[in-house]
Amino acid sequence: MEPPKQQKQTDMLKKDVTSPGKPSENGEAMGGFRGRGGGRGFGGAFRGGRGGPRGGGGRGAVNNVDDRPPFEGGRGGRGGSRGRGRGGGGGGGGGGGGAFFDGKGFQQMDRISERLKQMAGPQVDLPPREDTIRKFSNHCRLWIGNLPLDITEDDVRELFKPYGEFDEVYFDKNKGFAFVRMDFKSNAEKARQELHLKEYKNRQLKIRFSSPGTALKVRNLSTWVTNELFEKSFSVFGELEKAIVITDERGRSTGEGILEFCKKPCAQLALKRCTEGCFFLTSSPRPVIVEAMSAVDDNEGMAEINVNKRNPEYMKERQSGPRFAAHGSFEFEYGLKWKQLYELFDKKKEMLEKELNDEKQKLEEQIEYAKYQHETELLREKLRQREENNQAHQQEYEQRQQQWEEHRRIEEERQARIEEELAVKYRQQEEELRRRQEENRQFMQERGNTLLKEEGGEELYGDHMAGWRWVSVIAM
Repeated sequence: MEPPKQQKQTDMLKKDVTSPGKPSENGEAMGGFRGRGGGRGFGGAFRGGRGGPRGGGGRGAVNNVDDRPPFEGGRGGRGGSRGRGRGGGGGGGGGGGGAFFDGKGFQQMDRISERLKQMAGPQVDLPPREDTIRKFSNHCRLWIGNLPLDITEDDVRELFKPYGEFDEVYFDKNKGFAFVRMDFKSNAEKARQELHLKEYKNRQLKIRFSSPGTALKVRNLSTWVTNELFEKSFSVFGELEKAIVITDERGRSTGEGILEFCKKPCAQLALKRCTEGCFFLTSSPRPVIVEAMSAVDDNEGMAEINVNKRNPEYMKERQSGPRFAAHGSFEFEYGLKWKQLYELFDKKKEMLEKELNDEKQKLEEQIEYAKYQHETELLREKLRQREENNQAHQQEYEQRQQQWEEHRRIEEERQARIEEELAVKYRQQEEELRRRQEENRQFMQERGNTLLKEEGGEELYGDHMAGWRWVSVIAM
């Protein structure tokens, strides 16, 4: 018989099956699938059994990029060697999961290119956008933590049902948290205020607004980029909830903007495309710089209940309350050093910003000069092409003239040959006609002579017969 411990481990291995990756805290599906390892060897009480077979390869993740099959996972580990002691060697570990691709691939890129082609041309006098309150926006998404382990998804729905509608409920029972997206921000605020720190099944609920990671920060915007152009330009990547160009107290653009997409893949696609390439919004070759924007909680902030009071640093820092340091004291001296450090940081930051502005101005002048040279080269190239085309047209015209002259000469020669052949044929016909007329004349002459001869013989014969008849009458 197997030892109880080895039997327990064997049962655990038998229950291990290939399972998909667990969702993250944002409710996003993870990538590949981990393969299942081989079974553990079974040894006797004294001699170790042979190691288990090689672990199975990881199952490939779903490929959303194109029509290719899922990517295969890694190969499983080799089975364990024969154990010398009690129990056998362990089975091989499962292979790694296949890569996960979240995107539409080349078809999505083609759609982006088509949308950008539709926007080609002047972008002036854009219509003002309509500010509407969007239902089920990402600003209405709540995170609920410290949930009881025996709670169900229906319990979560019943908990938020009195505060309005919701279209998304993600529940992770093992980790004790959930996500709920309410219909409007006001209802989400009301639910957070009433349910935060509320006792529920001997647990104190923790509720805060959750950022789904759809916000992007855009820098290096031109001063002529407005909210409308900003929104229209980035709408090629997906539907937007918010597109704002940040301005100062005078209403002038600061060169930065904030984007909020409706879906996280759209934000990731925009970040990827703008990072790998150069995306321009205006005629100026000034690419926008897109970076992920971290969520900042400016509503609830850092509450006292969220502080770890068991940390020794907490008790150390809270020993003294707010105060002003006395001049010449130890605290005053090192307080000045802290302030000097921040002043140095501010000065260096100011110098760096000034240097950056100078470099920007220098780069803009270089761009203008290079643009002028580029346009001049384009005009020269265009003029050279026009000259080449003109020469080609002239050569083609001269060639057509030569062909036309050759064709005219050939036609004239052919016409001359035809006229000569007609003249020869006409002369032959005239000669033939004269010959026939001469033959007819000779024939008629001969015929006339023949007839005359024949007529002369008949007259003699008639006279002779008349004489015979007269002699006969007298004799009678």
